[in-house]
Amino acid sequence: MTSADYYRVLDLQKGCSIDEVKRAYRKKAREFHPDINHTPEAKDMFILVTEAYEFLVSNFERVKRDAEAYERAMNDWRKYRQSKARFRARAYSRTSYVKFKNTNFYKSTRIFDGTTIIFSLLVSVMVLIIAVTGYFYRLHHPIPGESAPTAWVLAGFILLGMILFIISVIFLKAYLETSGKNRKRNERDC
Repeated sequence: MTSADYYRVLDLQKGCSIDEVKRAYRKKAREFHPDINHTPEAKDMFILVTEAYEFLVSNFERVKRDAEAYERAMNDWRKYRQSKARFRARAYSRTSYVKFKNTNFYKSTRIFDGTTIIFSLLVSVMVLIIAVTGYFYRLHHPIPGESAPTAWVLAGFILLGMILFIISVIFLKAYLETSGKNRKRNERDC
């Protein structure tokens, strides 16, 4: 298979981002997992989708660079990784979809993880603190020849910080809920 075939399997355009590859894989893995899709070709399609994802993720930068780097990546892939990818995909296709979703392989397709969400939460709090502190500092220590800062600037930065904070809290809540559900399922399965 060529990289164009791998992109086609995931319904992607060449030049897409790594996040788009991850999203497409999650969608296709759910669509073709034999636990959910009982058609005869579902297992083979699931294996092919997983192989395409592994190739594109592991060779993403090399495929984008140039044709020679792509050929080297393709040859390396065929020699060493393709059979391993298919073996893993076959094993994933034999498990239930719920267990597959709990594998580290599937979890690697997440776009946001706990660290990213907490980092964005901290950035939003820092924006709020710096905006308020900076405004009051400039009021008490004006720069000669400059006008005092306007309340509109403060309001803009507070609004930006609040938007970032609310978005971060929403993502953190969703992340914690899915993590809690997965933890409960794992405890129940054991």
